[in-house]
Amino acid sequence: MRTHISKSGHTFTLNVKRKLKPSANRTEDEEPPAKMTKLAISEKRDEDNYEHRTTIKCWKCLPGTGLELPEVSGDGHVQSLIGGVMQSLSSARQSEVKAWEEEITACEHTLTVEQFATAPILESGVAHCSKCDLKENLWLCLTCGSLGCGRQQFGGLGGNGHGLEHFEETRHPVSVKLGTITPEGGADVYCYSCNDAVLDPELSAHLATFGINVQTQTKTEKSMTELQIEHNLKFDFSLTSEDGKALEPVFGPGLTGLANLGNSCYMASVIQSVFSLPSFRSRYLPSALQHAQSCTVPLPADCLGCQLHKLADGLLSGRYSHPHPSADRASPKEGVRPSTFKALIGKGHEEFSTMRQQDSEEFFSHLIATIRRDLKKHGQDAEDPTEVFKFGMEQRLQCSSCMKVRYRVDEMDVATVPVPKHEKGQDAEGKVLHEESDFLNSLRMLTGLENLEYTCPSCQKQVIASKRSSFATFPNVLVVHARRFQLVNWVPTKLEIPVILPPDDILHMDEFIGHGIQSDETALPDDAPAPALPAFNEAAMAQLEGMGFPAIRCQKALLATGNSDPNTAMEWLFQHMEDPDIDAPIQVGGSASGAPEPSAEQINMLADMGFTSAQAKKALRETGGDAERAVDWLFCHPDDMGDEPSTDISQPAATTSGPGGSSVLPATYKLKAFISHKGPSVHSGHYVAHIRVPNLNGPGDSWVLFNDEKVVKADSESVKELKKLAYLYIFERV
Repeated sequence: MRTHISKSGHTFTLNVKRKLKPSANRTEDEEPPAKMTKLAISEKRDEDNYEHRTTIKCWKCLPGTGLELPEVSGDGHVQSLIGGVMQSLSSARQSEVKAWEEEITACEHTLTVEQFATAPILESGVAHCSKCDLKENLWLCLTCGSLGCGRQQFGGLGGNGHGLEHFEETRHPVSVKLGTITPEGGADVYCYSCNDAVLDPELSAHLATFGINVQTQTKTEKSMTELQIEHNLKFDFSLTSEDGKALEPVFGPGLTGLANLGNSCYMASVIQSVFSLPSFRSRYLPSALQHAQSCTVPLPADCLGCQLHKLADGLLSGRYSHPHPSADRASPKEGVRPSTFKALIGKGHEEFSTMRQQDSEEFFSHLIATIRRDLKKHGQDAEDPTEVFKFGMEQRLQCSSCMKVRYRVDEMDVATVPVPKHEKGQDAEGKVLHEESDFLNSLRMLTGLENLEYTCPSCQKQVIASKRSSFATFPNVLVVHARRFQLVNWVPTKLEIPVILPPDDILHMDEFIGHGIQSDETALPDDAPAPALPAFNEAAMAQLEGMGFPAIRCQKALLATGNSDPNTAMEWLFQHMEDPDIDAPIQVGGSASGAPEPSAEQINMLADMGFTSAQAKKALRETGGDAERAVDWLFCHPDDMGDEPSTDISQPAATTSGPGGSSVLPATYKLKAFISHKGPSVHSGHYVAHIRVPNLNGPGDSWVLFNDEKVVKADSESVKELKKLAYLYIFERV
């Protein structure tokens, strides 16, 4: 506060002290609160749990501590100011109100659904799927009235996916789940085209087409929201050991929990893991006060540096890690609430700005990319703590005809490895069991040989080329992402395949080093890669093709008009119907596409955000020149360097400055932390982090479980099993 006053010259403050009410101090024997019944937490009000005392202070009268001023009860202006402060929505309060809310809105398909009248639909419980005998989890197509069973859901809800099959056959997009229709006109509505839950404002009228009167309906099945809630409530990694004893809470520097802000466990697990590393500790903890005094950003809530320094102080100082004063046994307090940090790090991002569950690996990539842009913006690249993650991945391509080779090095931060799937039967509950997989085998698959079709610039013909990946350099901190989520029937499905780490969690990486071009190899001549077509707007394409235009013409029209508005594209088509090359293949970058090269203004705008010109150009090309979508594309492809030439590795060196890391051997690593996910989907479930902490209770290392605000000494048997099913592994170089 003194730092803020000295920088701003603001002399008056309102000091708020709160004390927990006795009634809010729940004991172990009390009944738990009522079970949650909707996908939103109740708005917790401070006045229900705390008593507040406010004091106005003048810091000009007493600069050291502030002079307490008597509050004048009759002064309406002063009382109004105090009331405004106490009732204002801080970022923390906003998070509490939004937490667990599922934002469901109408889409263009529900607003424009075209219906074909059919015979009345049988009532729920009597009707069955048109392709099987299932009578539950039925979805009614709002276009033609077809009944199809849904996909198998968490909680054991059966389904064969015939509703999805119907969409793939007919492209009828919107369906409603029978059994969830209420007399008030509510129901589960899903749009297969948008691949999301949606709202149908005219649901009552649409259902009446098929003889369904919503006022006579009775809800007989759980909604998707209720199934999600029921599933989420079960996600609590065990805080008991194998013998049933409660795990021991631990306190002190580096052992502070992070309060869950509502589906924020993906963020908490990553934050705890990166702040366990020396590079983040040394970068943000010692200089926390200095940064606060020298920061030129008017509001700390808008400064990423301020928020990272605050996180470091909160997590690493130990000031906020101690037992709850009212607890009979040692139990953790609520932990640090990173509300402002979450609001800032997710600002403008399509996914991380929401309160929905997200992927921890994607957040890790987003976090380090955002930190790098911020440091570059402020000219602090030399102090980048994320440099420890950088390494070079060598790509070797060889033509099978002329045997010439090409090498390049890609800068990486995460090594994503496959998890081979080998089923070995089912358990008593019908769950598929998989054979154990070796961690080193996953790395060998990453660096293995693969064949691909290739137009050789030397042979001037189509050939089969071989491609192999190797590590050009090794990072100080190796992050390995186990690819556990795979698309099964177009649904992201998690594979519970045990992965066995090497003995003592020691990883030897020497066998994966690349050596660059050899003396007996001949390099392929350079060729200019053909630029790829951008991702076309699916909704606009569907609308144009629905009017009878050929796909090639629709694509050209969208490229020429910004790839967003189907009406503008349609006007372009009418104006160019007689063009002699209207049906010729698209030449990206040429006149046939009609799409201009990105303007210097657009490129400079993205460059001002910290991206290179090459990255900006590629993002704009990939998105048809739409600057807003280009930003999203860049966030989703943080490792793509655009069209910049790759690092020349014709001659191997002891260190490579380009991609980061070092090629010095031996390259030996020890597991520092791992992030686990419990649940069937990337969009649900729960993330926790296990971190190896030195000298916790004497010599040697101990594993500590960070489960949101709960920080406990982990049970060795649980660690052993959870390591096999981890999602992110973080190794430190020995």
